[in-house]
Amino acid sequence: MLSNLSIKNYALIDRLNVSFDSGFTCITGETGAGKSILLGGLSLVLGKRADLSTLRGKDQKCVIEAEFGIKQYRLKSFFRENDLDFEDATIIRREIHPSGKSRAFINDTPVTLDVLSSLGSRLIDVHSQHQTLQLADNDFQLKMLDALAENKNLLSTYSEELESYNKTSKKLNQLIDIQNNANKELDYNSFLLNELQEASLEVGIQEELEGQYEQLNNVETITEHLSKGHQIVTDDQIGVLTMLGVLKQLAGKLTEFGSGYSELNERINSVFIEMDDISSELQDLQESLEANPQLLEEINGKLQRLYDLRKKHGVQGISELIKIREELAQQVGITENIEEQIMEKKDLLKVQERSLENISNEIRERRRKIIPGLKKQLERKLGTLGMPGVSFKIEVNPSEVFKSTGKDDLLFLFSANKGSNFGELKKVASGGELSRIMLTIKSILAKYEQLPTMMFDEIDSGVSGEISNKMGDIMLEMSETMQVFSITHLPQVASKGHHHFKVFKEEEGNTTITQMRKLNNDERVVELAEMLGGKDLSDSALAHAKQLLN
Repeated sequence: MLSNLSIKNYALIDRLNVSFDSGFTCITGETGAGKSILLGGLSLVLGKRADLSTLRGKDQKCVIEAEFGIKQYRLKSFFRENDLDFEDATIIRREIHPSGKSRAFINDTPVTLDVLSSLGSRLIDVHSQHQTLQLADNDFQLKMLDALAENKNLLSTYSEELESYNKTSKKLNQLIDIQNNANKELDYNSFLLNELQEASLEVGIQEELEGQYEQLNNVETITEHLSKGHQIVTDDQIGVLTMLGVLKQLAGKLTEFGSGYSELNERINSVFIEMDDISSELQDLQESLEANPQLLEEINGKLQRLYDLRKKHGVQGISELIKIREELAQQVGITENIEEQIMEKKDLLKVQERSLENISNEIRERRRKIIPGLKKQLERKLGTLGMPGVSFKIEVNPSEVFKSTGKDDLLFLFSANKGSNFGELKKVASGGELSRIMLTIKSILAKYEQLPTMMFDEIDSGVSGEISNKMGDIMLEMSETMQVFSITHLPQVASKGHHHFKVFKEEEGNTTITQMRKLNNDERVVELAEMLGGKDLSDSALAHAKQLLN
């Protein structure tokens, strides 16, 4: 529950520090006294976006701090998941600096607004007059049904399944788009790929073919050079081998004159052996060479194909052609295999769709199951609030598509009087009727949502004194299981509270500030009397006020 609220430098509030108790608390005050300011300050610590215009002193920061008793509310997992220190008395603080910077803290740990808002939604439900308009919103109506049907876990599972289903559907559409685009280019890409595959591309193939071409294209010249080389080596008179043979004989004789000539002899022998081997290789190469016009033409054709492919694809080397071949193979492969991938995704989508159907059917049945009881409660409670002829028509029907809330279309119609036609709430219900309906719904939901605190901001607006008395009774009954606040203009409601606070303005020097204080019993009598009859207190107004309190 909300146990303390401290506000500094916010709108008309200079400094305010007020403590609250459990039960039913009423807050009253003249129009313009600052009740909405108090609510605005509280909304900041619950995660609302900050506005610099709300700073009272433009050169000072605004600090709003709220203390909540949360021992009984099973929030330890939330604190653990968000790496926060859990305290039975948890303090939420919000700071708005003149520079525009805003900071939020939970038990002195800095947090984002999302975390702050998430915790706030678990601690207090602030009902404003604007929220009454949500009654006509299908999402709000479904949320009410789901709270009564205890669909929280089912909806969580459904949400996870729907996310997977949407991802699969998105991927399937992407594959179909790829297939449609790829089919247009498949024939051309296949043709290009075939060309590159027939070229038998390998790194170094061009250099190898160019070498073979040069050899075949110059057989006669090469043969002539090899012949001359062989002749120089083997000529009987002046050939290199002949001269080396003589040198070899001389070196052999020198070894007879000492071991110092052995190394020279070995070196000359090595040169002779090497030259003899060269002679053999020259002869072998010469004999192996022969003109082959057909092979020459074949190699020339392969080279020309490589040159043409390089030019066609605008690249400089074979490695780039190989890369293009691999990319084309991948594209063609994707196109050829994409049908299989599409079928896999379609099959998966069917499985996920069946699962979603099963979950949404269960959600729908649980919603339908609680509708009779909900209608009965609404009509009975609203009957006590001056709407005896009220009737609701609530239907849950299967939708054509999966929605974030399930696969249902909700029909939520209202008739204020017997025999009247049913219509949408926003079209046929008055402001006072909407307030009574919302209060009734909140009182029903309070048993299921288990929120620590409920705050009503003038939910009793637009209703008569007798009806407001009954509305006060409902809020008082709600306060038996939760902390309830009511900001009200009606003395019938204010008199029901266990605690009564008054918001008022007072002048300090040349400025006006908003203050708030808890009233004792005598002060409550005066406040209620003023609410009944104005500032000029009459004996009848005072007597009526005492009667209300009793």
